[in-house]
Amino acid sequence: MAKKRKIQDYDPLYSFLRYYVDSVIKLSYRKIRQTGRENIPADGAVIYAPNHTGTLMDALVILANDEKPKVFVARADIFKNPKLAKLFRFFKIMPIMRMRDGMDDEVKKNNKTIEQAVDVLKDKVPFCIFPEGTHQPKYSLQPISKGIFRIALQAQALMPDMPLYIVPVGIRYGSFWRYRSTTHMQYGEPIKVSDCIEQNSDKTQPELMNIMRVSLEERMKDTIVYIPNDEDYDATYEICAAVVNEQAKTVENGDKLNVMALQNVANNKTVKQVCRLKEENTELAERLISLGNKAAKIRKSKGISLKSVVARHSVVFNVFKLLLLLATLPYTLAVAVCALPATLLSNIVCKKFKDRAFHNSARLLINLLVWPLLMIIYSVVAYICLPWQWALPLTLALLPAPYVVQDAYRAVRIMVSDFKLCCNKPLKAIYKEIREIMFK
Repeated sequence: MAKKRKIQDYDPLYSFLRYYVDSVIKLSYRKIRQTGRENIPADGAVIYAPNHTGTLMDALVILANDEKPKVFVARADIFKNPKLAKLFRFFKIMPIMRMRDGMDDEVKKNNKTIEQAVDVLKDKVPFCIFPEGTHQPKYSLQPISKGIFRIALQAQALMPDMPLYIVPVGIRYGSFWRYRSTTHMQYGEPIKVSDCIEQNSDKTQPELMNIMRVSLEERMKDTIVYIPNDEDYDATYEICAAVVNEQAKTVENGDKLNVMALQNVANNKTVKQVCRLKEENTELAERLISLGNKAAKIRKSKGISLKSVVARHSVVFNVFKLLLLLATLPYTLAVAVCALPATLLSNIVCKKFKDRAFHNSARLLINLLVWPLLMIIYSVVAYICLPWQWALPLTLALLPAPYVVQDAYRAVRIMVSDFKLCCNKPLKAIYKEIREIMFK
């Protein structure tokens, strides 16, 4: 009898498909940047602990960060359909019940998942679990669940001679909703599980898990833009955008960081400054928060992108961009027509999701599955109707169509947004006052 393949075992079909899937994931973003890869230990087993803001996209960008196989967990309710459960296993995803789902017999099944997770780690295959348990499209952090620590402690007990690390991963998207945005992954300082156990040998297991939870939470906050999720969240976010360029200039050794990493540090510095102002000067803090709320309300009502506030593009830049758009308009319109079926299908599918955080996942799946079928149809028609010398370049020109359309739409949207901001003197005055308060 053939030995049953473990979830972490090599699968030739999975490995073959990964090349294609990883390529589409990378095309889903204009830029993917990483920092802190030196924090990923090479001498033992690794549990990745990312923040969770982008539904399926979070797992996919983690998967595409290198060619190593990885095993993930997802909430157990999506495994109820046997066919889907089989498909998820093929994609190396295991089910896990969350405490909020109830303390019934299903929760007890987590023991099986934990045993499988331990087996994965013993084989030195990276294991990924989102410790927040659910997604939230905000620059913040939800409470950390204890499941990741149960797995870590049990795994370390069963492999005492192998180092085990929990590596915090901060994922930051340029936009939670826009396809072809940017993403930045920052790997934080790892927690070595054996050291944590040794340093707290006098603690009970619940106490030890709580110590690890606090430590992981703090390290995760260091890898993301962390804004407390309270009544001042929107105002603080607006303030961060208004002063990020000035704040970046105050970051020590900022010239050694890439743009998104520098913005992370600058924004966190702004958040701390706002929190400190609330403690030291209540009246001024209230004025600042009021300005942040007012700016956010005006900006959103006028359809002005936060990108315009941050980038502050010059008139010359926008004129150059307009000329470039006009020069490439014939090509853009042609590929837009060809991409129209995929675009319409994406819009229809997205409308079925009330949670906008799923929209980019839906768009990725459409481009992953539907666009190749359309390309086959277009290629067949081209080779039937035209000589191959014409059909080949035409087919190659059509390949990036969905991404060209998204980038062109983004360019027009930002250009219009820049113009609106330039003409909105009251809003510009508010941002100016925010900067004066922050840097006086």
